[in-house]
Amino acid sequence: MSKFLEIDHVTRTFKTNNGQPYVAVKDVYFEMKEGEFVSIIGHSGCGKSTVLNILSGLDKASAGGIVLEGREVSEPGPDRMLVFQNHSLLPWLTVRQNIGLAVNRVLRDQSKQERDRIIQEHIDLVGLSHAADKYPREISGGMKQRVGIARALAIKPKILLLDEPFGALDALTRGRLQEKLMHICDESKISAVMITHDVDEALLLSDRIIMMTNGPEAKIGQVLTVDLPHPRKRLEAVNHPNYYRLRGEVVNFLDRQKQIKLERAKNKSNAAISLGSIEKTNLTIGYIPLTDCAPFAIAQEKGLFAKYGLDVTLSKENSWNDLAEGIRDGRLDAAQMVTGMPLAISLGMGNKIPVPVVTSLTLSRNGNAITLSNRLHDEGVHDLASLKAYVDKFADAYNPAMGMVHHASMHNLLLRHWLASGGIQPDQDVDVIVIPPPQMVSNLMANNIIGYCVGEPWNVRAVNSNVGFVVATDLDIWRGHPEKVLGVRKDWAEQYPNTHLELVKALLEASQFCEPLANRDEVVLTLASPKYLNLDPVYIRPGFAGPYRINTMEAKYEQDFCQFGVGNMPSRKEQLWVLAQMARWGLVNFPENHAEVIYNLLATSVYQQAAKELEIPIIEEDKSPIVLADGSVFDPNDPIAALHSMPYSKFTETSYFDPVKGFASKKVAVRQ
Repeated sequence: MSKFLEIDHVTRTFKTNNGQPYVAVKDVYFEMKEGEFVSIIGHSGCGKSTVLNILSGLDKASAGGIVLEGREVSEPGPDRMLVFQNHSLLPWLTVRQNIGLAVNRVLRDQSKQERDRIIQEHIDLVGLSHAADKYPREISGGMKQRVGIARALAIKPKILLLDEPFGALDALTRGRLQEKLMHICDESKISAVMITHDVDEALLLSDRIIMMTNGPEAKIGQVLTVDLPHPRKRLEAVNHPNYYRLRGEVVNFLDRQKQIKLERAKNKSNAAISLGSIEKTNLTIGYIPLTDCAPFAIAQEKGLFAKYGLDVTLSKENSWNDLAEGIRDGRLDAAQMVTGMPLAISLGMGNKIPVPVVTSLTLSRNGNAITLSNRLHDEGVHDLASLKAYVDKFADAYNPAMGMVHHASMHNLLLRHWLASGGIQPDQDVDVIVIPPPQMVSNLMANNIIGYCVGEPWNVRAVNSNVGFVVATDLDIWRGHPEKVLGVRKDWAEQYPNTHLELVKALLEASQFCEPLANRDEVVLTLASPKYLNLDPVYIRPGFAGPYRINTMEAKYEQDFCQFGVGNMPSRKEQLWVLAQMARWGLVNFPENHAEVIYNLLATSVYQQAAKELEIPIIEEDKSPIVLADGSVFDPNDPIAALHSMPYSKFTETSYFDPVKGFASKKVAVRQ
């Protein structure tokens, strides 16, 4: 389907009284299909009204523009009708005359009889036949707003623009009018853009919700698809299983923006004092409470951040998605990331706006396992082959589900590779779904999933609770794979290069401390504290020093199960493997200029400078192919051939990705 509406990289800059420029919105890009209802939501000052005014033609963009059905919007016109928060009716005209004012002006080429018919049709449409000849002073606020909607719809605009149309109404009237608008839009397939502060209103009416970050320089922070069925009724929508998940995403986004606003105010009033050449000393770093967050905990508790002039607040995040959004919207300065997350954010995985991210440090290697429910063990499942037989039994009934923590994680990519190597097709034979790490065991116990791939301590928890068994560790799939990395926004790294270097030095020294077995007990006790994992050390120790229990009756000693001080320099070929796997499973397009993408992703020079200053030997990357335990080979010099050889690959037409300009259509290979 061709584009109906395109908000093409719009920036709006105003001049303030002191002559300084104020950038209200920056580089806002969005496409809309005909018949869609889109809401724009965000806190005051986020540029919602600015975008709507530019859409209506009442204001002009400083850069970029609006394209409606292939034509640029440069001035107001009847193809876009704006419904204001206040009804904006002329008090000396009746309901019929107010609607007729628009119809008679825009549709003057039609006969008076036809214009009268259109006016009456829209009076009936909004249920105001009984008040057609009354003046605005004689009708209620809700009825006035219905007149405004009828007036807008009567001239048959291509798109309806709604500026908080129900904000001034009482709750009961607002609810009735929302239902009326929803019915009209569904029946008439009307395209609409609405700005609102009301989360429930946005969910009820919208097909998609655009969430704006704080101003100045506000931008689109997230776009949420509202997958609730049409036609919608309020009670049915609220009781839909997805409603509160969707509501939670919007509320979490708005809460994050509120927190960012508070942090900005705090930083202005209590600006950090630079230490030497460090540009920024107060940092907020995100992490997930897993055993491989150890370098962050050790750097904090042993004073390594302070040693390098940094005042760090560690932010315990609820999920990898929250952490990624924290980097995207600037709430977090840096973060512990799953291996593929810097690529995912940089490429805009999940139809999000690409935000360039760099990684300068591999924090850990290995550390994951695949756990299956004991129910499967009781039915004879003890390896990949018997899992295949178990899954085949349900082929015609339903797809069993397995959990992982994030689409760009090694948990997802290794789990999918392992399943595929055994003839089990992910998304076809088994659903692979995202579940936050702390919820894995409870979902296994509730039989929502048959297993999962996750880091520790959640495999150990399942084994110790006698609800699951470890069928494979990542050492059985790819020994020595990168697991967690440090990620920062590229513009942040460019703005604070010395801060970035000192951060890498602190975490690299912490990673080196975590590696020797002699230090592991101290690390375990640090992680066990309420500040971090808040767990009995019995659940943490197996992932560090063994023995590693795979079921209640069997354990094995895995010295390399979790590595911190080995191979800390970011690896080109490893990230290229990750990119290829993401393309294999349809998560991203594989870019023709993949070498350039990886080059821009890896801040290798920062690592090398940190290692040099810490007197850590720098080992050049081995450029030989990656060979996994199942015998599959990935040649970084020919990733296209590797993609062709991967079973169940969704790799198909791709696009050229330019880190500055984004995607432009270009074909490199086809595989269906």
